[in-house]
Amino acid sequence: MSLEALRTFVAIRETGSFRRAAARVSLSPSAVSLQIAKLEEMLGHRLLERNARKVTLTVHGDVLLQQAQSLLTLNEETLAMFCGSSLEGRLVLAAPYDLGMVFVPELLRRMAERYPRICIDVRLGVSSAMLKAFSAGQSNILFFNDSDPPAIPSLKVWSEPLVWLMARGGRALFCNPLPLAVAASGCAWREAALGALNAAGRSYRIAYSSDAPSGQAAALRADLAVAALPVSMEDSELMQVPQTAGLPELPQSHVRVACDEGELAAAVISIAQEVARAKPALQ
Repeated sequence: MSLEALRTFVAIRETGSFRRAAARVSLSPSAVSLQIAKLEEMLGHRLLERNARKVTLTVHGDVLLQQAQSLLTLNEETLAMFCGSSLEGRLVLAAPYDLGMVFVPELLRRMAERYPRICIDVRLGVSSAMLKAFSAGQSNILFFNDSDPPAIPSLKVWSEPLVWLMARGGRALFCNPLPLAVAASGCAWREAALGALNAAGRSYRIAYSSDAPSGQAAALRADLAVAALPVSMEDSELMQVPQTAGLPELPQSHVRVACDEGELAAAVISIAQEVARAKPALQ
């Protein structure tokens, strides 16, 4: 099988469109379509379902995705053994819990493929604590969320809107005071939500607290609360609160990175930007 075609297939799955995948693998959209057509012909099964809004995997596409990722990883590891980067060393990477769950794993996977000689010590915590630790020199690189001008010099990796989410068909929205699911104090999303509600004079109560977005999402799915979360967390079970509910508008959420001037941190930032480009619907 063609590794190039498999890489294109994975890029389509990760970016959500033929056009973005084409840009990622440096091919024209027509060349990408041809690669997928040949792949489907070789395997004898349709791999992707396409409509005007998005591209989704078929059952056979799901099976191929796992195999393709394994083959590409093995290819990268083999190349790294013989001609991989000579960059080596150890660094400490800090991040809040939410990024530690949804962003850092893919970052580490790609780092291991590209720079197998770099050892990364990951430390997760509340955003405010991670910022304080970085400022004290306890980590080489820090990823963090904010919705205001950054507290420290940093580079924006990506942005996406914060939105009010609730369970599809849920009733928590109609409770008074409004029940909220939030993270601990020091979380940028929590501060944005409470600040917006206070400014609007909307009464609320903290009904559920979890530093992990998945924990907040669990409270939403159980219809215990609503929450201010990134728009990318909307799914088949979670929907945006209707505008007719009158909840205040929320700001953009920015993922930023701060680092020392080391060569290792620069390599991490490069991979982080690559991961961000693969995320659909992000800026």
